[in-house]
Amino acid sequence: QVQLAESGGGLAQAGGSLRLSCAASGRTVSSLSMGWFRQAPGKEREFVARIFRDGSSTYYSDSVKGRFTISRDNAKNTVFLQMNSLKPEDAAVYYCAASISRVVSTATQVEYWGQGTQVTVSS
Repeated sequence: QVQLAESGGGLAQAGGSLRLSCAASGRTVSSLSMGWFRQAPGKEREFVARIFRDGSSTYYSDSVKGRFTISRDNAKNTVFLQMNSLKPEDAAVYYCAASISRVVSTATQVEYWGQGTQVTVSS
């Protein structure tokens, strides 16, 4: 069983930055496919970013590429999402996602979800 606990959401101005954290327990982050998804009101949950199990590569949605960075700290068993140059359309509930046996490339591949953290961006 894997538990995920997000933190770091809040209010930012357009053009500003926020850093989300996802602390994992039950498994090491290096043994998991991990990523971030987001869901805005009235919209489906969408993929944002993921990091390979070996940490060698990352992958981003086109909408956040060049602005967001996913990373992890194995010693803290935590994955981060650094969000820069925030836009009003980035406002959503952000979810940490993990999978033991799959790749978290789509929501249907996710085996474990965090509780979500709200990100609000003012224009």
